[in-house]
Amino acid sequence: MSNRDRGGPPGPPRERINGAIRVREVRLIGDDGAQLGVMLTTEAQRRAQEANLDLVEVQPNVDPPVCKLMDYGRARYDRDRKDRENKRAQKVVELKEVRLAPDTDQHDLDTKRKRIQGWLNDGNKVQLTVRMRGREQAHPDVARRVLADLAGTVSDVGHIERDVLPEGRTITMILAPGTAPVRRQSAATAPRPAPQGDRGRAPAPQSDESPSSS
Repeated sequence: MSNRDRGGPPGPPRERINGAIRVREVRLIGDDGAQLGVMLTTEAQRRAQEANLDLVEVQPNVDPPVCKLMDYGRARYDRDRKDRENKRAQKVVELKEVRLAPDTDQHDLDTKRKRIQGWLNDGNKVQLTVRMRGREQAHPDVARRVLADLAGTVSDVGHIERDVLPEGRTITMILAPGTAPVRRQSAATAPRPAPQGDRGRAPAPQSDESPSSS
């Protein structure tokens, strides 16, 4: 008896298979998609057993219900895997933040690096923020070096999406998951090969002086 017959809330849709199919007749589809026609359910179940497959009800709301021969366990596995892939593709990318100081010690840097690697592996972006205080503001190059060094240690799982940006007392950098994309040189900027007769000849130096008028 279904949830609807019991009067309870509807549960998640689930196919009936093999002995759970109790109608008298079904329309059977082979595992190769061939239409095998309408037959007694017992006959369809016998064919499933002979083929070492499952009899799965795929369209229960028609008369007679449509069933198909398949490896039900394999079909469920493939469907669940596809659902997981779709969920990953629809994942919302979050911007995480790691706060640093110009004098952050190595132990703290190692801890933060592991956290950054985990976020990047999960597909999130990470903003590195260094806040300078007092005399530290006179040496922004130290903060820049901290960011560059930390970004370099996670280059196997992330790349710099937005380089160092000073913002008052802070300097920030944003990392994105994946390795840095390869930039292709456009045809307009690519060096052109020298003419055949000029190969091996050193190029003449260009002068900034304008030609004198005669």
